[in-house]
Amino acid sequence: MGKDIGATLSFKTLISAYIKLQSKVVSMVRYLSSVLSQATPGRFLLIQFAMSQVAQIGESISKLIAQVQTMISNSVRNQKGG
Repeated sequence: MGKDIGATLSFKTLISAYIKLQSKVVSMVRYLSSVLSQATPGRFLLIQFAMSQVAQIGESISKLIAQVQTMISNSVRNQKGG
C-alpha cells in the first residue's frame, strides 16, 4: 500500500546537522564581536534568536536520546522478564 520513500534520519545525521548549525551561530557571534562598531540592534536580536534556536534544538535532541534510551531499557527489561 504505502510507498517507502527511503526517508531515514540517523543520530549521526541529526548530530552532524546540529554541529553545522551551532558552528554557523558561533561564526555569527565571532563576526559581530569583531565589528562591534558596526553592530546594530537588529544583528544582536538575530544572533539572540539563532542562539535560542540552537539551544532548543539541542534540548530536543537530548530529550530524543533520553526517550530512545528508555525505550531500549524497557525492551531489555521485557526480554529478561518474559
